[in-house]
Amino acid sequence: MNNFFKNLYPLTKFYLVLTLVISGFIIPYNIYGYLLFVICGIFAFLYGKLGIYVKRAFLSLFLLTLVIFLAQSLLFVSDEVFAKIWIFVIYKKGLLKAIAVTSKLWAIITPITLLILITPAKDFITALEKKGINPKMAFILLLTLQMIPEMGKQASVILDSQRSRGVETEGNVFVRFKALLPVFIPLVLGSIVNTEERAITLEARGFSIGEKRTILDELKETKNDKIIKMILVIFLILCIAWRILWVLK
Repeated sequence: MNNFFKNLYPLTKFYLVLTLVISGFIIPYNIYGYLLFVICGIFAFLYGKLGIYVKRAFLSLFLLTLVIFLAQSLLFVSDEVFAKIWIFVIYKKGLLKAIAVTSKLWAIITPITLLILITPAKDFITALEKKGINPKMAFILLLTLQMIPEMGKQASVILDSQRSRGVETEGNVFVRFKALLPVFIPLVLGSIVNTEERAITLEARGFSIGEKRTILDELKETKNDKIIKMILVIFLILCIAWRILWVLK
């Protein structure tokens, strides 16, 4: 089972995630948006990424969900009161609105988090190139996907070097804010240098020649990809039928 999913074509993984996101908006029950966290967690487990998936998806969404619930349920005033805690009044209409908003948020973020974890950016861009996307556009997209992780690694290196020079980076909020400047300036300058190096790399690789590029790592779709695509189409059709029946009910 693990090999069945791990060997899927990058675009098949993208179609899988896209289908899950779309289903989150088609299926009429808000609970499904939260269930997608569990469903994507199963796929993350099959790829051996469950721990980092939970850390990224749950921890990043929990605080945001809590803020939305507090803002909507307390500030969205309506006639029907759901509960009253001390001086705080929770309104039912606001609570339902918060559930609707956050469920859609979970339906979007959790599948995208899964896609980032299980699909190497390089393989995904290579698959797009094989579908006919412009190589320059593919390279820019690859840089965009790699920018945040690369800047995070570079910032960590700069932070360690500043610590070795005696710069205080830990303590209260003011100390940490003061430490940002010695990190921020080298990070920006380093990003500018990296941009110039990548421009030279583009020329060295012959991106301006206009000829068709060859791909070193050949990716091929297999029979498993066709099976998954068929299952996804059937699943979407069932979701649409479910939605229609729910509307007509």
